[in-house]
Parts: sequence; structure tokens; C-alpha cells
Amino acid sequence: MERITFNPRKDWQKRIEEQGFLFNDGGNYWKEDAAYRFTESEILSIEKATGEIFDMCCEAVEHVIKNEMYSRFAIDPKYDELIKWSWYEDQPSLYGRMDLACNNGQIKLLEFNADTPTALLESAVIQWYWLQDVRPDADQFNSIHERLQKHFQVIREWRDSKRMHFCCVDENLEDLMTVKYLEDVATQDGFDTHFLYMKQLGFNDKQQMFVDDNGEEISTIFKLYPYEWMLGEEFGSELIPTRDKCWWIEPAWKMLLSNKMILCVLHELFPDSPYILPCSTSKPLAGDYVRKPLLSREGANVAIVKNGFAIEETDGEYGEEGYVYQQYSALPDFGGNHPVVGSWIIGGEAAGMGIRESDGLITGNTSRFVPHYFE
Repeated sequence: MERITFNPRKDWQKRIEEQGFLFNDGGNYWKEDAAYRFTESEILSIEKATGEIFDMCCEAVEHVIKNEMYSRFAIDPKYDELIKWSWYEDQPSLYGRMDLACNNGQIKLLEFNADTPTALLESAVIQWYWLQDVRPDADQFNSIHERLQKHFQVIREWRDSKRMHFCCVDENLEDLMTVKYLEDVATQDGFDTHFLYMKQLGFNDKQQMFVDDNGEEISTIFKLYPYEWMLGEEFGSELIPTRDKCWWIEPAWKMLLSNKMILCVLHELFPDSPYILPCSTSKPLAGDYVRKPLLSREGANVAIVKNGFAIEETDGEYGEEGYVYQQYSALPDFGGNHPVVGSWIIGGEAAGMGIRESDGLITGNTSRFVPHYFE
């Protein structure tokens, strides 16, 4: 793994905007003055690790449900049965992104963004077009778009319907463009789609069903909206009686995998795995560690502690739900740039990756996206 300097393409900002990338933060998010170069064997190792970690995650979900360990995840008990039902009903999952530390040949799972992962458009499309323009002789670990197309077909057959809704909050351009990309893929797969913002979501009390802004019943809906937010909404409790009528993607069992408590469960079940870091709910008496809230996003309220002192810490609105303490795993350092590999799972299979790098040790919402290739 190397960080290679490149000259940005002429009119690169115009190019990525034409490809739907409209949230580039004034040119500070997508960066193409550098790229990460991998060997084929390194890519194969990341692909293998991603698949094996996902298998372990599924075993962990089964373990939590069978042993009714929901309380560890700070989830309202009234949703326990919904999670269990969605798992044994085998409700389909579309995607997820694992954040991996890849350093000196070692691959470690930092966390699993299993419910509402972003950085999808740039991983699937934008960096692929960069590769065609800049390094057409090389390859890229990236079959994300093709696997999305394939899995939308599976979902369509599963629900025996071509109608599908898509929604997100209306204040976030990145979320909007991510959902619009997924809606476009679904349309290419033959779905009849309808987009709405979460504030337009309605509920018909008389007929006990979720409806869109036109009053139409919603039977299958993709939401880029965290489950913990949904459960706090006025309609949250309606998820339970409507579970057969309205299928949400991601499904309710993803509440377990998107919660940092799953990192503790994974360590308990697979203590000898080379990919799983020691993690517990107790602050370690010795050694360097990272403190993470159960539900934090974009690196909020995370602290890295070395030799008993916090060397880096972020603020935010999380932490009341509890913390986990994960053994610290150093990121590579390329002249002050610290990359995290975001490895994508589409339909349960490893599908590609995107890289975000930061000046500090914590990857957050100001971290840059940098393309990659392998030879």
C-alpha cells in the first residue's frame, strides 16, 4: 500500500458534478492529487477479510438473538421481537461498509457502518471514472455498482413487486445524492420508484399502514435514516404492527450490527480472529484504547487514549447510551495522512472499497475521499 501523487484532471470538479457528485465541500472532500496504490495480493486479502468478518457478524447477530442480549445494545425492549422477527424472516439487507485499519499486512475491523453508510457514490462511481481517465491500465477493487444492480433484482423477486420508495432527511445534500443514486440503480433494474423526504412520511391510522406524500401505501422502502432516530419518532412504535405490510431496507436486525456493542460480542465469540480487536464495556487497566459511544456517527465523541492520556478526542451529541473500549490499532501514516479502508458489503458479499484519509487519527466528517487502484 502506497500513497502516490497525481496531477488532478483538467476540469475535474465539473466532471464529478456531471456524475452526480454535488457535495464536494468546495473541493475539500474528493481529492485526486493523490491515490492509494495496492498490490493484487493486498486487495485479495482485504476482500477475504471482509467476507470472513461479515460471516462472523451474522453469527454474532444469531448469538445475540438466541440469547436475548438486546439490553446490552441500549435498545428499547419493545423492539426486541421486531429485531428477532426480521432476522428469522430473513429480511434482505442491501449494503454496509466496514471501516478497516490496514497496516503492515494486518487488517483490523474498526467498526461496521451497517445501517446508514455513506461514501457510496464516490466509491461506486466517481473513483471508477477517475481510474478510466487516469490509470486505464490498472484495476480497482470495485464491483459495487454491478452488485447493487444484482441485489436490487433479488429484492424485487423477494417482495414480488416492482414498486419501491426511497427516503432521507431533507437537510443533507450528501444523503440526498446517495439515495438518488440508489434510486437510479433500482430504476435501471425495473423498479417503479418514488422519492420522499422523511418529513413527508405519513401513517394511515384507519388502515394501519405507512403512506407517502400522495397517500399511497408503502410496502418496500429504502431509508437513509438511522434506526435509533426512527425509534424516537412519533411513528416509531408503528414499525411493530406493520412489519408484514412495510419492509424497511435496511431491516431491523441491522440495529445490532450498526451498534458498537457488536464489537464486544465479536471479540467474545472470536477472540483469536486476526481481524477482531479486543473490545469490552470496561475501561482497560493497561494498554492503549479507543473509547466509542454505542451509536456515534462520523467519529463523534470518540477518544484515543495512549499511556493513560487522551491524545485525540472529538465532541458531539453521543455517549449517554454508553461506551465501548476497543484496543487501539494504529492507522498507516503517509506524511501525516491516515487512511481508513471502507470495504463494502453488497447483498452479503464483499464488493469493493473506498478510502478516506484524515490529518488526525480519528476519521470524521471532514476526512477526505481519495481514489485507489491496484496493479
